[in-house]
Amino acid sequence: MPPGGKVATVEVTQENLHQIVSENNMVIVDFWAPWCGPCRSFAPAYETASEKYPDVVFAKVNTEEQQALAGYFQIRSIPTLMIFREKIIIFAQPGALPASALDQVIEKAKALDMNEVRREIEQMNQDNNSGTADERG
Repeated sequence: MPPGGKVATVEVTQENLHQIVSENNMVIVDFWAPWCGPCRSFAPAYETASEKYPDVVFAKVNTEEQQALAGYFQIRSIPTLMIFREKIIIFAQPGALPASALDQVIEKAKALDMNEVRREIEQMNQDNNSGTADERG
């Protein structure tokens, strides 16, 4: 382990994703592949951010090795960044980000009011379920 005891990035697999997302307040996942040029050029910015934000888990999914995981999250192009906060996906965007934009995304994600996010999700679920047979009893 590096000084301070924090591993810079965590390799995510189908087997450990649920545990990582469940046990951490905020997890950023980088979907990438070894043959992807933009993925390789984005890697240093991602590593730097992982050292800058020790309270955030920075994870990487190799889409070549974890095709089922990439399929589950409907990853169509790489790199794709996805941010989970309190087990909710609050950000998903394809494309490599410059370091400054990555910092902005992380700061916005940290500043989100998760109670408000949950209220919005609940409202969307209610809107989608209105008028169903089980609600009419």
